[in-house]
This record gives sequence, structure tokens and C-alpha cells, in this order.
Amino acid sequence: MMRWRWLRPFTLCLALLIGAVGCETAVSPSFPTPTATTEYQIQQTLTIVNHGPGQPEKHNLWLALIGDVRPYQELQSTTISPDNYQIVTDEYGNRYAEFDLAEMPPGTEIAINIQYEVVVHELEYDLSDCQGDLPDFYTQPERHIESNNPQIIALAEQLAAGKETACEKIEAFYNYIGNTLVYSFNGNNWGAQAALGPMGADCTEFASLMIALSRAAGIPARYLEGLHYFPEESEAIARTEHAWAEVYLPGIGWTPIDPTLGRSSINREEYFARNTVGHVIVIRGRNPSTLRGASYWSHLFWPGGVADIRVEGAVWRIFPLDD
Repeated sequence: MMRWRWLRPFTLCLALLIGAVGCETAVSPSFPTPTATTEYQIQQTLTIVNHGPGQPEKHNLWLALIGDVRPYQELQSTTISPDNYQIVTDEYGNRYAEFDLAEMPPGTEIAINIQYEVVVHELEYDLSDCQGDLPDFYTQPERHIESNNPQIIALAEQLAAGKETACEKIEAFYNYIGNTLVYSFNGNNWGAQAALGPMGADCTEFASLMIALSRAAGIPARYLEGLHYFPEESEAIARTEHAWAEVYLPGIGWTPIDPTLGRSSINREEYFARNTVGHVIVIRGRNPSTLRGASYWSHLFWPGGVADIRVEGAVWRIFPLDD
């Protein structure tokens, strides 16, 4: 078992594949003062089973790690077991534990356990000064963020008509999604364009449409995937594994928005330009190359005719330490 601690947040300047030219330049906005803080103990367990007749020649698993994400959260500690892993980083700056699991005879299973202690801040952003130029990173279409789709472009133009600032446009997109989309957990990864159809949408579609409309209007936006803690679990509201968005607003910087949890007019303001203590970020970016289209973790093994390896248990447990 290996235990390591983060001592301070770090900054990465990366050449991203989603519309940035060169590096995303560091911005030092005046972060809002936290209005509340909660510390969590978070446990993640993956159970991996080899159902095949033989042992794989190669088997690797990449598991996204919770980290420091300023100003939203601060990682206090991480404990990972087993310890046959190395740390790798993707093009978004997300970090993963990469496990070598080739030593896996038929009929055996491996349990991977990770425990975190993380502090999450409640933040409320002041949008009264929403003037200035916008950068050109995170403005291009990508897989599941079809901001170049004619229907999405037309909708963004319709909703933004008469709105003078980026903040007003973003609020119009947010309200449209809350008023129009019907939440239905689908277990799929359909993206923004599919959210406009009759199939229903869950958090991935809500967040993807929010980002696509923003990018179609020239407003930088990016995808956040992580966890949401409910004092009383309610799958009718959302799942523990959750997705939301950030938009980049002039004079303010990156600003969190959760169109899924804000779909009800009763609590819509609570999730617009606010970060609640229930949101824990695991991954930034809609399509990290390390995950190969999956969420939170991915794995590869071969040969397939010999090994039949499946992840049969993937469980999160979240415990507030302040209670």
C-alpha cells in the first residue's frame, strides 16, 4: 500500500486538442471567498475478474484520480492499494494511476481500493462586471460537443438574441436547458445534439448541451466529471457519478454551472455561477485520450481469446467528516 500527499496545487500549461492555440495562458482572477467548506472521506473500489481460460499477456488499467482543483477543492491525502502503479497525466492535466495487471490467472479477481480526503468549498461568483474580451481556447467542436451543428448554432443565436453580455447569454442557455430538457438516466454517452431529440437526457447531455451552446456563441466552456454528494441519496435528482460545466466569463474567469441540478425553477439559482460543497471534481475535459471514450477508468488487455477480463464492481462511498 502506498500513501502520498499533495503539498500544494500545481499549474500545467498544455497544448490542448480542443481549440487552444499553444498553451492556455494562466489567469489569476480574484477567487470568491468560500461561504462554506466540507471535508470528505471518499472511497473508490474496483473489482476486476478474469473469466477467461488463460492469463493475459498484457493488461493495463487507468483510473482517474481526484486532485487539487483550485479554487473548488483541495486534496488532503490519497491512499492507493495495490501499489503496482505509476502516475500518468493526460492532455487536460488529469492524473491517473496506471496499473499493470498482467499477472492475473483465470478465475482470479483483483480489488483496487483508493481512499481520499478532500476539502470542497462553496463559492458564489459575482457576475456584475461581465465586460471584456474572451479567449479563444475551449471554443471548438469536439466529440459529443457538436457546437458546429446547424441546429445548435441556430438555437444559440436565437437564445442569445438581444443579450448584451456573455453572462446574459449563458444565463439564457442555462434557463433554456432547465425549462426544456427532461431528465432521464440513460446510462449512455450521447452528447449535445442528442439532447435536442426525444430520447431523454441525463447529466452528460445536460452538460454537453450547455457547453455546445456556449461554444457556438464564442464563449469558452469545458466539461467537468466527478461526484455529487447528496445528504439523502436520490437517483431521481442525479446519480453520485455526475457531470457539469464551467464557462469562461470576461472579468470573472472560469465559472461553474450545473444545468442538471438547476433544472428546477425552485433551486435554479443555487447551481448558476456557484460551486456547492456537494461537487467533487475527478476529471476535466469531455474526451480525455487516456479514458478512450469511457468515464473515470479504462482498461485494455490481450489476447482476447485467452483472457476475458471484466470490471464487475465499481463503487464510490462518500462520507462527510464534518458530521
